[in-house]
Amino acid sequence: MRRRIDITYLWLVVIAALAVSVTSCSTTRRLGADDVLYTGVKKIDIVPSEGEKVPSGVAEEVKNAVNVRPNNILSWLSPYYRYPFPLGLWVYNNWSNPPKGFKHWLYEKLVEEPVLISDVRPHLRTRMIENNLDDAGYFRGTASYELLYSKKNKKKAQIIYTVHTGPAYLLDSIEYLPDTCHLYHKIDSVAMSSTYFRKGMRYSTDSLSIERNRITNVLRDQGYYFFRPEYIEYLADSTITPQRIALRLTVARNIPKFALQRYRTGNVTVFISRNDGGGTPDTTVTRRGTVIQMMPSRLRKGLIPGCVTFRKNRIFAVSEMNRTQSYLSRLGIFNYINIDAFPDTTSAEPRLDVVIQCTFDKPLEASIEANVSSKSNSYLGPGLSLWVTNRNLFGGGEQLRVGLTGSYEWQTGHDRSSVFNSYEVGINSSLSFPRMLAPRFFPLSRRNLNWTRFTLNADLLNRPHYFNMAQFSASMNYDWQTRKYFSYTFTPLKLSYVKLLRTTSEFDSIMAANPAVAVSFRDQFIPQMGFTMIYDRVMNRDNLLNVQATVQEAGNICWGIWRLAGVKGEKRLFGMPFSQFIKGTAQIVYSRRIKGEHWFVARMFGGVAHAYGNGHEVPYSEQFYVGGANSVRAFTVRSIGPGSYHPDKDDVNSNFDETGTFKFECNAEYRFPIFGPVHGAFFLDAGNVWLLKNDPNRPGGKLEGRTFFRDLAVGTGVGLRFDISMLVIRGDLGIGIHAPYDTGHGGYYNMESFKKSLAFHLAIGYPF
Repeated sequence: MRRRIDITYLWLVVIAALAVSVTSCSTTRRLGADDVLYTGVKKIDIVPSEGEKVPSGVAEEVKNAVNVRPNNILSWLSPYYRYPFPLGLWVYNNWSNPPKGFKHWLYEKLVEEPVLISDVRPHLRTRMIENNLDDAGYFRGTASYELLYSKKNKKKAQIIYTVHTGPAYLLDSIEYLPDTCHLYHKIDSVAMSSTYFRKGMRYSTDSLSIERNRITNVLRDQGYYFFRPEYIEYLADSTITPQRIALRLTVARNIPKFALQRYRTGNVTVFISRNDGGGTPDTTVTRRGTVIQMMPSRLRKGLIPGCVTFRKNRIFAVSEMNRTQSYLSRLGIFNYINIDAFPDTTSAEPRLDVVIQCTFDKPLEASIEANVSSKSNSYLGPGLSLWVTNRNLFGGGEQLRVGLTGSYEWQTGHDRSSVFNSYEVGINSSLSFPRMLAPRFFPLSRRNLNWTRFTLNADLLNRPHYFNMAQFSASMNYDWQTRKYFSYTFTPLKLSYVKLLRTTSEFDSIMAANPAVAVSFRDQFIPQMGFTMIYDRVMNRDNLLNVQATVQEAGNICWGIWRLAGVKGEKRLFGMPFSQFIKGTAQIVYSRRIKGEHWFVARMFGGVAHAYGNGHEVPYSEQFYVGGANSVRAFTVRSIGPGSYHPDKDDVNSNFDETGTFKFECNAEYRFPIFGPVHGAFFLDAGNVWLLKNDPNRPGGKLEGRTFFRDLAVGTGVGLRFDISMLVIRGDLGIGIHAPYDTGHGGYYNMESFKKSLAFHLAIGYPF
């Protein structure tokens, strides 16, 4: 009874707050006589000098200086817009705080103390703006503010900021250090290579700081290990020429002597500790340093020296520290790595001894992953994965990973006479070597880790009322990088075997009605070779580009061998026919930051597959489809295509034939934060699949240039994402705009009804 009263009370509070919020005095009743409620920034007027434009960075600094959140703010639009129902303020002004109980808890949850003009202190904000203008080279800039009181309630006010930048001061001359020593010579050469130290560039303390850090990084990589950015100073004179800066580069007078010395690499010592501590030290002296390993522990000889990039008597470089740290980390066998450099006090010339400390991670790791999936094909259910990983199987960073996966699903939806149970179980294993087990014909780069992977997988899929299917696969893969942004995967051999263990009469009737689909389901071997190229680049903090291209072929090598052996007709592998096809896919994803955490992301995908020779049809598992959580989200998976083909409305088994051998898809998404880990999105999707060969049972499915754009399914929608960095839970509501098939409605918007055009998808991770 008490709980019902509390809930009723809560609703009364909410309703009362909404009702009272429309009155002008409801949110200011408790304010003091001189207090004024701050209701946001009305306007920021930045007026540049005549003939000049305000740089975007300067405008952003001005906005940041006045970005104070008022009450009931829409955080992603701050400081300009507020939502209309200030519940927290109403509670503060109209509700006393009980000492305890449910009402006290509710008060603490809802209350929001008022943000006053005196809290914002706009007079200090204008000083901050003027200081920022000085730092940006606008020494004559001024800032002022004005309070704009509410006409209905003089206890509320917005702020209008007016900023006059004045003329920008430009660099007129740059005086460098005298070329009297190697250090000064190096500082001058780095500074002269800068794009900033040029006559006519706007004076900016941020740019000067960036250049000072850049010079320091170069010096520390040239042996000046103890040099710091604060040792470089600038002297600026604006009195010689009006609105011009004479800049002098100099060094601090109090630089310690050791910071001016150029060091060489001395002794290198690596200490390797056991995960549980203790052990007996075992010392090995190599050309690249001394390795002291606590025994017993497993470590392949030469592994650690191969990761150490320091060379004795060479000029000491900080980049070698970073590179050695990276090489040791990427082995994946240590949970602690630390590299320090210490001056060798016994050496006649400046030297730095290097000490590297590593601690083994636990070799075995077990993990369990559970999830509940709601799929776009109306399948709903839980999944479970159990994984065991050995990170250092043979002592060289080899990783053995074995996993058991399983999922149980039931299908729901309209016009379902029963619940269709479905399950999938599998065992997946991989053995990975952190090096290339191949002849040295790959153009490798030591900057990145190169892997050789062997995989062995087995899966059993049960689809109720249709079939049981088993699939076995084994593969060998090479992963490597040659340049900073390019990575490659070469699969010299992947052998898959697909077998239908059991079929139902219902499934057999579907296959009998469509021979082309039936051939793609036949028992067969799929011997494949593939190559993938990935270009992944962060062009700057606001622009990201990812390009992926994959080419696969199946059966060509086997076909050639069988042909040389004189075998004619259909060729078989272990008594079973094998597929022969070629398949290529390409994808481009471009991401651009609009502001803050607001992103625009666009994706374009294309794929083509063609069967020939020993294969009459591309295997079903290798064909393309659209729809679902990561595709055209206004349609369920395998519910569109090929082309304008669409099965009868009453055919619930239609998803078997809505695949194709050509695919085009494009997506655009605007992502924005809402509050905390909750983010939102607006999206627009378009795409379809087609057939390269005509199929009489699927009229309109063949790719035709004249109907290409009309055959594109188009949808839009909104989404919510719960992003906690390591996990993203996504819910997208798609809204159909155009279906490529005949819906009985004319015009481009041809959906049967708005309700029937909706599709909801729950998924893990971002769609692209």
